[in-house]
Amino acid sequence: MFIRTVVTLVLSALFYTPALADETIEKTIIEAVETGMPQALSTLGQSVNINSGTMNFAGVKQVGDLYASELKEIGFDTQWVEGDDFGRAGHLVASYGTKGPKILMIGHLDTVFAKTDDFQAYELLENNKVKGPGTTDMKGGDVIIIAAVRALKMADVLDNVQIKIVMTGDEESSGRPLFKSKAALIDAAIWADIALGFEDGDGNIKTAVTSRRGSVGWTLEITGRAAHSSQIFTDEVGYGAILESARILNTYREQLSGIPNLTFNPGRIVGGTRIAKADAANTSTAFGKSNVVAQSLKVTGGIRAISPHQLADAKATMQKITNNNLLHTSATLKFSDGYPPMAPTDGNTRLLAMYSDISQSLGYGDIQAVDPRKAGAADISFTAQYVDAALDGLGLMGTDGHTKDETADLTSLKKNTEKAAILIYRLSLEK
Repeated sequence: MFIRTVVTLVLSALFYTPALADETIEKTIIEAVETGMPQALSTLGQSVNINSGTMNFAGVKQVGDLYASELKEIGFDTQWVEGDDFGRAGHLVASYGTKGPKILMIGHLDTVFAKTDDFQAYELLENNKVKGPGTTDMKGGDVIIIAAVRALKMADVLDNVQIKIVMTGDEESSGRPLFKSKAALIDAAIWADIALGFEDGDGNIKTAVTSRRGSVGWTLEITGRAAHSSQIFTDEVGYGAILESARILNTYREQLSGIPNLTFNPGRIVGGTRIAKADAANTSTAFGKSNVVAQSLKVTGGIRAISPHQLADAKATMQKITNNNLLHTSATLKFSDGYPPMAPTDGNTRLLAMYSDISQSLGYGDIQAVDPRKAGAADISFTAQYVDAALDGLGLMGTDGHTKDETADLTSLKKNTEKAAILIYRLSLEK
């Protein structure tokens, strides 16, 4: 009971009392957001027109330079973290302030569209829509970050909070090793009290993300005893690699598929007498005959979980199933690094309530938590375990991300900039 009381008091002290907010200041912030909209729209168009597919290092750096120049004008110290050690372009890190709560704002510079892709241009559409690579995922969110801190600066309240902005250059395809790729983000999270992510969530302005499922890979390799197929099921030959894989995968399904927010997926399988990896990524070749018991098999897949505990339990279950082998077969299961879960917490829930209250006060309605099954992995997941509270999905809303129909709703640009700026202002009232 004592521990629960202490936790409640800490969480209560973390966020402001609504009465502390000054309506005049908030009105000034809203006016500043309006004033900054033409520049925000210009920056969005410029950055979308720069191809910054993850492996286009020059393009990723060019987008980072564009954002850095605007942050410098506001008064931020900026740094480019080179990505040589993890095989990517690098990250933009910007810092401001020496007093008040410590807030981490998270974006990313890269998109899924390669340098040679024919989807390259920013295009204005009817009904306040724009189309282009990265409009919602997530150059629009990056622009909201910049527009929000600019509005706070114009309203003369930015000095009451400490802000660190990390815009990674490899969110869409993480560099390796991950501990180097995500070092700048994790270091910032260790420093911060609050983490705010500016992805577009599920594209609905009436939702935000309080939890994300982690995503890690797994590889299952199975060996059987090669023999003429007429001898399968005998004590001398056993069952072979393919039937053992069927047992293992189906038992995974039976024991894991009913757990809320947990999913696993075998995405690729190859087996036969012998298998080999081809030169192309994510491809393999196999030789086998219908009258020969399969000797080798390999499955690769992914698993998503809502919390570290759920992931650990699922891994243990899968290992137990893997090790209970059929006659004359053996199997090994290995897990790779990936995105950790952003587990739901009381702090995240309270931060969402605060954000929703701001939205309602602006006349935009309440905001609900996204179903974690609808929110993929994102950079904020690497920060969640280090901060008191985290909230994502605060970016530019739209549809069809990761496709050539990616379209943003520009009416959400001003609204979400207002909400982000006022959220930071209200957080700054905590001393």
